[in-house]
Amino acid sequence: DVLYRRIDDAFLDPLNFNPESQLGVPGIMDVYRAGGITIANAPGTGIADDKAIYSYMPEIVEFYTGERPILENVPTWRCSEPDALAYVLDHLEELVVKEVHGSGGYGMLIGPTATKKDLAAFRRKLKARPSNYIAQPTLSLSTVPILTRAGLSPRHVDLRPYVLVSPNGVHITPGGLTRVALKKGSLVVNSSQGGGTKDTWVLED
Repeated sequence: DVLYRRIDDAFLDPLNFNPESQLGVPGIMDVYRAGGITIANAPGTGIADDKAIYSYMPEIVEFYTGERPILENVPTWRCSEPDALAYVLDHLEELVVKEVHGSGGYGMLIGPTATKKDLAAFRRKLKARPSNYIAQPTLSLSTVPILTRAGLSPRHVDLRPYVLVSPNGVHITPGGLTRVALKKGSLVVNSSQGGGTKDTWVLED
């Protein structure tokens, strides 16, 4: 059996983690440790959501495989580093700044669309707790048409492919999750902020 987990580790099992949790399943970790169930998004994998970890991926890939990644990372400035912080503060209006532990599109700044008030507030946050943030260039996302009351209109999208790893190897699924920003001009595609999804078709040559 496979359990698809979408809650934080602390709430997964009230007998092993947070005893006040009403979201998890009592004893599920005991079953997991005994090999009676597979948990997709296993406990501990949340470290991969740490946006600072992302910036180290080229080094991690090379360490474990001895090869350089085929796909390059988006340039990422770790604000915990003084030189990176200085660059981010000097170019804040050009960058996207994200909380290291943030999710759902919350706690972030999109410099090109931010107001002077927003920029000033984020500068204060960066100076107060620089290790909480990373910054990246503002990417030009692709667009797809959606049907609005006024007719067809472009909206920004991103694609999340799914890669399955097993003892038999690595398999890339023929499809993925395409998230779409339903608000005109928005670069935030997260469903928690009103984003939607699109069917994703992969056409073989």
